[in-house]
Amino acid sequence: MSEDLAEWLSDSNEALSLQLVRDPEDEDVLYAQEKRAIEPFHPTFTYPIFGEREKIFGYKGLDIQLQFASGSLRQFLSITYDSKLNSPATPSDEIEGTLYKFIPPDYTKSEMDFSKLVEKDSSEFKPLGEKIGSYVRPAAPSSKSKGKGKGKVSNGEELKEDDENAVVFEMYKATWNTPGFREYHRRMQLFILLFIEGGSYVHEDEDSWEFITLYEKRKRPAADSDIWTYHFVGYVSVYPFWCYPDQVRLRLSQFVILPPYQNQGHGSKLYSTLFSQMLSRPEVAELTVEDPAEGFEDLRDRNDLIFLVSNGILDDPKFSIGIGPSDELSRSERVKWESEIRKKYKIAQRQFDRLLEMLLLKQLDLKDEKELKKYRLHVKARLYRFNYEMLSQMTLEERKEALAKTYESVVEDYERILEMTFH
Repeated sequence: MSEDLAEWLSDSNEALSLQLVRDPEDEDVLYAQEKRAIEPFHPTFTYPIFGEREKIFGYKGLDIQLQFASGSLRQFLSITYDSKLNSPATPSDEIEGTLYKFIPPDYTKSEMDFSKLVEKDSSEFKPLGEKIGSYVRPAAPSSKSKGKGKGKVSNGEELKEDDENAVVFEMYKATWNTPGFREYHRRMQLFILLFIEGGSYVHEDEDSWEFITLYEKRKRPAADSDIWTYHFVGYVSVYPFWCYPDQVRLRLSQFVILPPYQNQGHGSKLYSTLFSQMLSRPEVAELTVEDPAEGFEDLRDRNDLIFLVSNGILDDPKFSIGIGPSDELSRSERVKWESEIRKKYKIAQRQFDRLLEMLLLKQLDLKDEKELKKYRLHVKARLYRFNYEMLSQMTLEERKEALAKTYESVVEDYERILEMTFH
């Protein structure tokens, strides 16, 4: 492309801004620290919509605003620019027509209509599905909370939902059979494309999809108000697959927390609620994850580690014996113990192996050369089994070198996760 035409290119990630819009009455009650929830933010990815290069051609000063009513996710679209290239030889990209393929057709381009819609939805919208969990956070540092941690007031007591300074977060489970959810899902699924690399829309003709949506719940500030408003935070989708002989394996497919709510512990709450639900269902054999992104894998590791420790795995005598066979525990006995624990907590095999290796490393005396060697051989044996097809094509020396490098990388990552989780 010539330099003259290159100046008509816009970065689609920068040109597109998203915003969760609340009724002005609900915005006014937010503390300064909470204003992030209503500020515009940009997508991480736009290549599923605007192509692999994530460029839009034919405009200068391009500004695409896609706003969502914060609860119902009804949409407002605005496309403005300083100038547009009008050349039959090099036509400008069609922006609205491109977006139209990915968003529900009932969006509006009228600011007035959208304001009325936000006002109406703010008092009328209620989450769809069955409420399956909730937690409480302080609204912001105040004379009562002093910012003393998540969900606690200054004296260390847990916040209650009806406390003056409390913000409630609720989770709802839904399926395609939930009245109105299919239409609602069409509004929220866009976030999968924009924030999950390689994300794609699910097929509505696959009947078994399950969803858990997460909302911030606020009471209208007026003293005589009994109105609660709901504001979308994120969601997770899972799909059950048959697992021999008579159970299902739940596969976590999509998991997204919107940027205004990230790094505040909401992802962990959503994941742990899904995990608890899965544990309570006798028909579920285990929870697996489909091609997890690095950020989600860290979140999953941290929560799974905390879960195992809180359920006393470190205090189990069979764990504390260490790795491999010993005078106290044969190899078959240890394999049996590991299998029983894994099936009890319904954790996929590879994930469970990694978690045990992390916890063993946490307890390992690095000055004990004998135990360190046993640990190293134990991890390398698993890595060899997992990468057998690739390693089997190497010479013995190449295999040793590859395993040594992989082991060092794995242990370094384990140390990073343990540091995040327990310090």
